[in-house]
Amino acid sequence: MSNNQIRWQRARVVSVERAADSIAEITLAADTAHRVEPGAHIDVRLPSGDTRSYSLAAGGPDGRLTLGVHRSPTSRGGSEYMHSLRPGDELEITEPLQNFPLRVGAPQYVLLAGGIGITAVRAMGAVLRRLGADYRFVYVGRSRSAMAFLPELEALHGDRLDVHIDDEGTGLDVAALVDGVDHTTELYMCGPIRLMDAVRRRWHDRDLPMPNLRYETFGNSGWFDAEEFTVTVPELDVTTTVGSDESMLDALRRAGVDMMFDCRKGECGLCEVSVASLDGRVDHRDVFFSEEQKRSSRRMCACVSRVVRDSASPRSTTGVVTLDLP
Repeated sequence: MSNNQIRWQRARVVSVERAADSIAEITLAADTAHRVEPGAHIDVRLPSGDTRSYSLAAGGPDGRLTLGVHRSPTSRGGSEYMHSLRPGDELEITEPLQNFPLRVGAPQYVLLAGGIGITAVRAMGAVLRRLGADYRFVYVGRSRSAMAFLPELEALHGDRLDVHIDDEGTGLDVAALVDGVDHTTELYMCGPIRLMDAVRRRWHDRDLPMPNLRYETFGNSGWFDAEEFTVTVPELDVTTTVGSDESMLDALRRAGVDMMFDCRKGECGLCEVSVASLDGRVDHRDVFFSEEQKRSSRRMCACVSRVVRDSASPRSTTGVVTLDLP
């Protein structure tokens, strides 16, 4: 894992406030102020030495940075640590980094946020409104109490904001959303993998330009609940258990396997591994592999994807994956 080009700096916690159920709005004051573009994120160094990436919900010229952090029940230490922060605490962060830039000048835009994905999209909406762009802002959530920044967004975007809430019976119709755009529209989305997979499939089916579909991912959501499974690497004589609260990448590293990795979000593919045999099914949580590659389950991204037991298997059993590492 290389971060030679990334500049780290100290930051102080200014405030920690409740933004929604299980979501904390954390404001940091960085030692050095940097320009913050919509879609930017920072990496945070955890006490363990590992790093986690968090989208910036806002940033100011005074060096203040606002994050929205969801406390995951399967946290590997990142969100748990972030939720433990208190005003005055200090931590190490990178300068703002950009993998999800907003291209200014498109004829039309659709912004799509699901759950905590709002943190990556919030600033884009503010910029498009300020520029007078033609945009539609779609925000999806399980319940109002779980949707961060909702009152603020309703006040700012008015009838350009479409809110879809499962608990209120107004869930998003993905097909209708994608069918409502034309070949000049750019769609920016961030949210659970199920939502983004559905959008990508419909986008592909309609033969819309793939460069106009842009997304940011969080590698902690999948098609199945996270459960314990076993991973074996015969060449290294390694067999270890992957807990429901850790990634296969972390479990393999804990067992002494030298792994290459970078993004930890299922985007870069650097941690991909070859599957020699499988007892169960792969819960692909990445956006690196194509749909065809995922169906074959011959490879998987160790940083986010998991193995679950077959539905017909007894609950006392666990999934098992055997890897072929070079």
